[in-house]
Amino acid sequence: MNDNMQKYLDKAQVLIEALPYIQRFNRKIIVVKYGGSAMVDESLKRRVIEDVTLLKLCGFKPIIVHGGGKEISKWVGKVGMEPKFINGLRVTDEETMEIAEMVLGRVNKSLVQLVESLGVRAIGVSGKDGAMLKVEKKYSDGRDIGYVGEIKEVNAEILRDLLEKDFLPIVCPVGLDDDFNTYNINADDAACAIARAMKAEKLAFLTDIEGVYKDPDDPSSLISELEVKDAKKLMEDGYIGGGMLPKLQNCIDAIENGVSRVHILDGRIPHCLLLEIFTNRGIGTAILNQKESRYYNGE
Repeated sequence: MNDNMQKYLDKAQVLIEALPYIQRFNRKIIVVKYGGSAMVDESLKRRVIEDVTLLKLCGFKPIIVHGGGKEISKWVGKVGMEPKFINGLRVTDEETMEIAEMVLGRVNKSLVQLVESLGVRAIGVSGKDGAMLKVEKKYSDGRDIGYVGEIKEVNAEILRDLLEKDFLPIVCPVGLDDDFNTYNINADDAACAIARAMKAEKLAFLTDIEGVYKDPDDPSSLISELEVKDAKKLMEDGYIGGGMLPKLQNCIDAIENGVSRVHILDGRIPHCLLLEIFTNRGIGTAILNQKESRYYNGE
């Protein structure tokens, strides 16, 4: 058999391997939190959006929730202001909020444009639309950090309607409080709240790390599968720190509120979403409710 034919057979094998996953997750909702380097690097950006559009065309019901932190910091710097953070949360005064909303709106429509160019109908919505994300003021260890919102209610009906009409919703993490003030929302928090409200089958975080490590200084300590109780123990024992702490807490909250699986993936790896969802050898960390294989056929 020549090399060319082998190449085609290998491709066919990949498609066959994906089949049980496509069957299992057909018509299921998957929320993708999109942020980090994968949003900045244009070729990675395109690959992520290709992955999500492929999921859509395979019968999944994806929802993208995007951040835009690096882009916001860039524009805050451009107008001569200094980005400020407390415990990893952006301090958002009125002027910063104005810039954040403008930048997030721009990011949102650029993603809509990219999805549309790949032949899938997309609609960009802000958490303000239809009061989809209702918030209250968020404090960080009792400190006022400005217009940063904690989600208290998700109007999931809007997203259900869009999915029903075969659109791919792309959500901008901005919300309103009871007095209709605009608040910036941490995109991880927004993705989590939306996944819970939609009872999503999967929630995938695209990040700039490979997954959850038992020892952040030891790359070989990457944890491939993590039960909720083990995740809690790692946090209690002080193994998890920095930005991973709130992310892992979000994952646990999502699973305890009806989301079946949460995946933490390295968005810098091209097509990481497809590798995680459609192959027997996933990448990153899968967080599960109890001990069950992350792989459909037990391999």
